[in-house]
Amino acid sequence: MIDLLAAGGWVMPLILLCSVLALTISIERWIALNSKSIAPPHLLATVWRQLKAGELDTQRLKQLRQGSALGTILAAGLANRSQGRDVMKESIQDAAGHVVHDLEKYLNTLGTVAAIAPLLGLLGTVVGMIRVFTEITVQGTGNANALAGGISEALITTATGLIVAIPALVMHRYFTGKIDTIVVSLEQETIKLVDALHTGRKTEYDS
Repeated sequence: MIDLLAAGGWVMPLILLCSVLALTISIERWIALNSKSIAPPHLLATVWRQLKAGELDTQRLKQLRQGSALGTILAAGLANRSQGRDVMKESIQDAAGHVVHDLEKYLNTLGTVAAIAPLLGLLGTVVGMIRVFTEITVQGTGNANALAGGISEALITTATGLIVAIPALVMHRYFTGKIDTIVVSLEQETIKLVDALHTGRKTEYDS
């Protein structure tokens, strides 16, 4: 393994750094993008009951805001519920923008890793091939085994770059899709709250 790393030249440490970065971000986002922690299943029902009972005071709004991403959005809307539907929706949209930004944290970096890892691999291969052709210029083509070995070493970086880039790209697409699903869920929950407060219709949470 160490021999392979050494054969790849100075580009290999950069590719390995990309692999560590991609793995770290993937693990962190896997933990952070837990749907149940972002949008607890029964949170809206609990908030609605507290609101109807007149128990949703400033302290509970603060706890709601700090509890989850959905709680942050709901608390922003509820804090402005007396200002009318438009103001409430605007405050919800502002809070949702911050929440989505937090959900997408580090994804640009992960996408960058997926893009540059194969390029770094290609760079390592080009540098290696230049070294091989320099040897041909100096020593000629008499030693075919040495030339084949040099070419195979030059290709190591391309293979390593692809090994890093492919999983990074897959995870980037996976997290992007998951965030889109979460955002739709958050929108549905907040729309239920806005409609319930400003249309006067009974909700599924009313007994």
